[in-house]
Amino acid sequence: MSTAPRTAPRTERGTRTRAKLIAAAEQVFATLGYHEASIVKITEAAGVGSGTFYLYFDSKQQIFDDLVEDLNRRVRNAMSTAASQETDRLAAERSGFRAFFGFTATHPALYRIIRQAEFVSPGALRLHYSRIVDGYIQGLQASQAAGQVRDMDPEVAAWALMGIGELIGMRWVLWEQAGADGTHPDVPEHVFEEMMDFINRALAPNGQLPAEGTQR
Repeated sequence: MSTAPRTAPRTERGTRTRAKLIAAAEQVFATLGYHEASIVKITEAAGVGSGTFYLYFDSKQQIFDDLVEDLNRRVRNAMSTAASQETDRLAAERSGFRAFFGFTATHPALYRIIRQAEFVSPGALRLHYSRIVDGYIQGLQASQAAGQVRDMDPEVAAWALMGIGELIGMRWVLWEQAGADGTHPDVPEHVFEEMMDFINRALAPNGQLPAEGTQR
């Protein structure tokens, strides 16, 4: 799997053009699927000439892989930025999950493109999930050391927590009707609270629920 553009943009204009191509690829791959998508359709959606594409990418496969990496970077940034505002792990979980669902509501292509990666770019799929889990493991290990969550295998817990978020988001975000602007509704509040109650019980030290003040 390639994770670097053919030529890194050297100017602000080049950076903008590459970003337009990535955004167009997100739209085209999500709408048509990898096999029906084409470089021509991507450049048309981006409003640039076909030749411009090859200044930044070697192939349809490369822009797909770079798109997966771009989506991964953005969703991890949204989650980590939200979670970093909290000092308690359970509160950080709440903020991180809210950010994840907010991102997927406005970028439903995340689900569709990652599902496609299973078949057209398994390396990109594995990289996507591994990068999320790696950060999760580090956070859980630090929280265990601080006594904020119970003793557990942080790798197993990280994969389990990611699975919860992914499937809750699929059911209550992706599968719900999108609005006129293409965005999907956020997870309903009662669903979010049930999910967080489950997670709090799973992570709380010695099986004790957090204080009422952390239930925000």
